[in-house]
Amino acid sequence: MIEISDLTRYYGDLRALDHISLSIKRGEILGLLGPNGAGKTTLLRILTGYLAPTSGAVTAMGFSIDEKPLEIKKFIGYLPEEAPLYKDMLVYDYLNYVAAVRGITRERKTRRIRELTDICGLSEIMHRSIHELSKGYKQRVGLAHAMMSDPEILILDEPTSGLDPNQIVEIRDIIKVIGKEKTVILSTHILSEVEATCDRVVIINKGRIVADGSTAELKQSSELEYALNITLKGAEGQDVKTLLSPVEGIKEVRELGATNGELAFRLVCDTAKDIRDEVYGKIKQRDWILLEFTQEYKSLEKIFRELTKES
Repeated sequence: MIEISDLTRYYGDLRALDHISLSIKRGEILGLLGPNGAGKTTLLRILTGYLAPTSGAVTAMGFSIDEKPLEIKKFIGYLPEEAPLYKDMLVYDYLNYVAAVRGITRERKTRRIRELTDICGLSEIMHRSIHELSKGYKQRVGLAHAMMSDPEILILDEPTSGLDPNQIVEIRDIIKVIGKEKTVILSTHILSEVEATCDRVVIINKGRIVADGSTAELKQSSELEYALNITLKGAEGQDVKTLLSPVEGIKEVRELGATNGELAFRLVCDTAKDIRDEVYGKIKQRDWILLEFTQEYKSLEKIFRELTKES
């Protein structure tokens, strides 16, 4: 669907993108994460044909962005962080205008506006002026604009920026519906949004890709710690530490406290290997009752901080 190869972009002496290579599959919802200035918006603007790369190649739907930019744009819908709306127009008039600009036939136009009204939840505001709308509704109108030509690829730059929690959930649900049929690329700072919405996460820092995978894959990365939480009955704290500390892959055995004769521990692990079998085997050797045994990976927020913090 989209192939990005060795993509670099300079603004004067500033290197915004540093030899990025990435493949995006059809029907994928990809979340683009990174701190301010990481290069997210620059990448999205290159994908939409708004900016030219300094070097590297981008192809979408089999077309090169250098050789066939207009062909690529036919397949792309783009919503920038601030939806570019004509605020003195009624919502219906605006969507009607967008359809005309896109060259949609009169017969198809009425049906398409009705479809987008249902998808984006605009039925109650179709005859209201855009300047009267809340930011959440303006974002919905912007989404309808971006989807008017039924694009194969939908690119969203911070689609929930500035929205309240209820509006964020509403926009997230719309994106999930869209993602069942389209390839969606969205940039965001809201990590919970990525976990709830995206099939895949790409983290960019200082113009480079520092992580790429599903949230589950990132949390299981060999460079990142995970923890095993256990609760035992009939055990002494020091005995547990003596027994489990030598297990390869356990960095630390932390005693969390006791309640009604039950002792809770967190085993901090620094290995990609699953050591649950070995830990359970050790516990089984003793006359202890195992009440809890769970595996806990780092949160996406902590992973993000570790990958993007200053060195």
